[in-house]
Amino acid sequence: MNIESLNKDFAIDNAAIFDEKSNGQIVVKINNAHAKAEIMLQGAHLIHWQPVNEKPVIWLSEDASIVKSKSIRGGIPVCWPWFGAHGANDSFPAHGYARTELWQPIKIEKLSDDRTRIAFKLLESVETEKFWPYNTDLEIQFIIGKTLEIILTTKNPGDETIALTEALHTYFNVGDINKLHISGLDKSSYLDKPDNFAIKKQHGKININEEVDRVYIDTTADVFIDDPVFNRRIVIAKKGSSSTIVWNPWADVANKMGDLGEKGYLNMVCIESANAAVNILKIEPGQTHCLKVIYSVDALSY
Repeated sequence: MNIESLNKDFAIDNAAIFDEKSNGQIVVKINNAHAKAEIMLQGAHLIHWQPVNEKPVIWLSEDASIVKSKSIRGGIPVCWPWFGAHGANDSFPAHGYARTELWQPIKIEKLSDDRTRIAFKLLESVETEKFWPYNTDLEIQFIIGKTLEIILTTKNPGDETIALTEALHTYFNVGDINKLHISGLDKSSYLDKPDNFAIKKQHGKININEEVDRVYIDTTADVFIDDPVFNRRIVIAKKGSSSTIVWNPWADVANKMGDLGEKGYLNMVCIESANAAVNILKIEPGQTHCLKVIYSVDALSY
């Protein structure tokens, strides 16, 4: 894939153009009447989404390293076909291989309301077969406008049932982690990673003032981030997802990571729509599973 052929085959005037980073990484830049966005071909990794008259909704670390075969700190990494560490082989990449492999654009179109739809397919190879030897087709679709819609589709054209976990590991840009409130998960059970994955129950809203790394299980609920500094509510609506992860590393862990940026943890929170932990997906031969999210932004009403 090169810039010339990609633009010839897929570009839409100034609304969707492929460009090349200084290190050779290819990105597609979306600019329509509703929003701007950028998506890397590596990982089909969205690194920017900003509706008109809004601050960026998606957070990208100022120290993020965008290099070949390395995960990017921020944006929306695609975790597939496993979330977290691989269950049987510690040498396999955390959160799967989809977020660091190349994806092929398969369609870009301008919708009637001037939103932009772009779809990618994961390129499998001999190298990826050692991680995932099953016959599986993975596609992702973005619909970029005032809202951001993402559909991650796993097809099983093979003759055996496949089991996997997955997540859209979305980093949200927030004004001050100390002041926001997260709602929608009241009374849900979660696995608390900093406390050795103890099973706990959520009571009321989530306020973050320490390391938080939780897998909320058996929940299909929408989640809301109320951000008084930016005077907005971010709404995370989902389908085909039975888990929600809430993550902020806080200072000690962030300082050990090296790519989160100086005090970057104060301006980000991950709310991940997933099928993880006990919510393992099993896809029968000939069947398809879709994980769909819609992100929107409203003004705070209080």
